[in-house]
Amino acid sequence: MIRLYWSPRSRSFTTLWLMEESGLPYERVLTDISTGAQKAPDFLKVNPMGKVPALSDGDAALGEAAAICAYIADRYPEAKLAPAATDPRRARYLQWLFFSPGCIEPAIIQIYTNIEVPTSTAAWGSATQVFDVLEAALEKGPWILGEDFSAADITIGSGLNFAVRQFKMVPSRPAFDAYLGRCMARPAFQRAEKIAAG
Repeated sequence: MIRLYWSPRSRSFTTLWLMEESGLPYERVLTDISTGAQKAPDFLKVNPMGKVPALSDGDAALGEAAAICAYIADRYPEAKLAPAATDPRRARYLQWLFFSPGCIEPAIIQIYTNIEVPTSTAAWGSATQVFDVLEAALEKGPWILGEDFSAADITIGSGLNFAVRQFKMVPSRPAFDAYLGRCMARPAFQRAEKIAAG
């Protein structure tokens, strides 16, 4: 049985949405981070970083939302959340799958802390560049790979939902609003949002 370790109002939303999209049976294991449950020895066996989300699937265990998305999409191809390894779109899928933790999240931190990082040394370039590149990609739509929804949309959609809709750290743009509207219209997104609210 797949077990998803999660906590309300956290980055767990990405993986809740993933699991709801996958249609796979899974058990949600509430991990109350307000009490430090994520630091318990049993939890640290699943994710040594002591963070949610985390996932166990038989003998496999991992943390990091994008890695969990990659694992589920590859381990369970019947969920149709990733192009096949032989599909030319696989390269862009992988790029966008990891764009949220590699670019969107650092850009949000840069905006939130108002820290200046030279674009030549920042792995994400700059916050402006991140959101300009993302806007250009989303204008082609309806999804990040075109017509097919994938796990990459889950990581991108979750990042934008957090940055634009929930915390309003990133100014809204028409392409973001349209894309978020499509994400929010998905029944799996709605179920995940209800679960994440606690």
